Amino acid sequence: MAVIEDPAAAETALDPIRARLLAELAEPASATMLAARVGLPRQKINYHLRALEQHGLIALVEERRKGNVTERVMQATAASYVISPVALAAGRPEPSPPPDRLSARWLLAVAARLVRDVGALITGADRAEKPVATFALDATVRFASARDRAAFAEELTAAVTALVARYHDEQAPGGREHRVVLALHPSVSPGAGTDSPES
Repeated sequence: MAVIEDPAAAETALDPIRARLLAELAEPASATMLAARVGLPRQKINYHLRALEQHGLIALVEERRKGNVTERVMQATAASYVISPVALAAGRPEPSPPPDRLSARWLLAVAARLVRDVGALITGADRAEKPVATFALDATVRFASARDRAAFAEELTAAVTALVARYHDEQAPGGREHRVVLALHPSVSPGAGTDSPES
């Protein structure tokens, strides 16, 4: 996975044709091969490939000589891409206290900060050729009622607050701060509409 932080690279990756080419280039392919797959002229494919290569989203795998023509075989530089909020300056939300824990916009701002921060960590770790110490937990819970959901949120808050108090050491020599992010939101079914979910 690669994190896109450059606004120009993000704009390039979000273009529908280029996004399709990126998906096709999970496996190596030439402009001629891609033209047959997506139904566009080879010259137009080459134009889009140059833009993707310029931003480091694809890279040359090999060159093949066919008669008087040199065919360039390209491949995506990552299996998947995440666009960091850093690349979307105009829509870069920033959580600011005091937080409203029940606000969906607050949750979205925290999630955007999570993508931005972890993206920066991944980029730095890749350069240093070191792993990033992270942990993620994903679970689904079906509540019988809104009251149960509220009780769950309160118990979760109390449990996490107790854990943070137990392990947080402001004076630890050589200690390093870690951010803990917990979120609770309605599940989104594949193909679901954009209507607001039930409360």
